[in-house]
Amino acid sequence: MSEPKFEVQMLHDRVMIKVEKDSGERRSTGGIVIPATVEEANRLVWGEVCGVGHHVRIVKAGDRVLFHPGDQYEVEIQGENYLVMRERDLHAIASERPEHGTGLYL
Repeated sequence: MSEPKFEVQMLHDRVMIKVEKDSGERRSTGGIVIPATVEEANRLVWGEVCGVGHHVRIVKAGDRVLFHPGDQYEVEIQGENYLVMRERDLHAIASERPEHGTGLYL
């Protein structure tokens, strides 16, 4: 007999995010290669919203969001790692439905 499957639903103002996998190394604006082993303490990262709680007002599933990786809790579901945080801890949203945008696009 197989085990029942339970759908994960976020509560209150919580957001579940899947962190985007970087290729590792990146380049500075001057063209200098920065290896993947170099970590920057205050570097913000992008991730994709996979689920939102009932009290989340702005972000929707599928949006890309910018956040600090130290402001979250990590959870593993079916072998994938996700982050859980409050909506207020997000710094920016990249979505297809701009409302109060910066004029910059990913």
